[in-house]
Amino acid sequence: MIDNEPSLSRLRRLAADEPANWPASLTDPATFTALDSWSQVIRRAYGYTTYRLETENENQVTGLLALTHVHHPIFGNYLSTSPFGSYGGFAFSNLEARDQLLNEARLLASELGSEYINIRWSGDPAGEPAPHSWVQQPLYATYRLDLCAEPEELMPTFSSDHRNHIRKSLKKGFILKFGHLDLLDDAYEGLARSMHELGSPYHAKNYLHMLADSLGDRLEFAVIYTPDGKLAGAGVFILHGKVATNLHANILRRYRSDYAGEFMYWKVIERYCQRGFQVFDIGRSLIGSGNETFKMKWKPRKELLAYWYALKPGAELPTLNQKNPKFAFAIATWKRMPAFLVRRLGPFLIRGLV
Repeated sequence: MIDNEPSLSRLRRLAADEPANWPASLTDPATFTALDSWSQVIRRAYGYTTYRLETENENQVTGLLALTHVHHPIFGNYLSTSPFGSYGGFAFSNLEARDQLLNEARLLASELGSEYINIRWSGDPAGEPAPHSWVQQPLYATYRLDLCAEPEELMPTFSSDHRNHIRKSLKKGFILKFGHLDLLDDAYEGLARSMHELGSPYHAKNYLHMLADSLGDRLEFAVIYTPDGKLAGAGVFILHGKVATNLHANILRRYRSDYAGEFMYWKVIERYCQRGFQVFDIGRSLIGSGNETFKMKWKPRKELLAYWYALKPGAELPTLNQKNPKFAFAIATWKRMPAFLVRRLGPFLIRGLV
């Protein structure tokens, strides 16, 4: 029987200076990318506006949606949740709230002349199919490792080869330091160099500085050094609720054969086990990529990400990822460009690839 009673639910767009007052039951699944602190960094660093929507029922928030408006001369005009994150910025406690938020997102996109909306969240694509008129693009997964009080209890779950590589890495004399702004320079240098090696643009150092300032002790830099003090790689980890998330982590190419990546990840796992975190989110990867192969060695739960798109009439699904053959030449060229030019152009390019 259809309920014909009028809905008590209402939808609001929060004012630009209005703090979000959202319950943990929604912000935990929506992740740190739904928080005002994250939106403020995006605005300060790149000038983008985040539109925050919420649904309420009897003074209880039942859904939230934070959409960042990207307008870039190369990559177009679009709205997206979770800018520069894997997923998040969207959560709801019932389908009515979900549909109200998605309908309002379409209205907002029309107002802004956006070509498409991208909702990136951690819903199960199989169990939570895209709503009518939205298109699902199953390209990415995230990899969540359940932690325990004693990290050594995880070792037997790994393959014998992987255990051997971890043990070899521990004998190489690498040093991993965790910190905050005291490690900013080395963290940026490790990430910028490694991203250049991979053929990808990266943010300016000031972006990482803003993140650290805004998130405070919810952000940690990790920097790996060789025994003689040379930089070998770096990572940025975000702590939200009981989850520690790998935002960025890369190893310089020359140290990969020494299993520096295995060393860093194992030390990160040890740290967050000992600090009582329940989950280590190893981060997003393209399904079938080399990154996925490395992450699966840690025996995480592979969780497909639900990426929903609402397209402007006549528009095609965007392909802003490494699987797009159009990017192959650009990636190869980027690798050969001098560092000073890469670091100048990188922030301009990456601001369109949220």
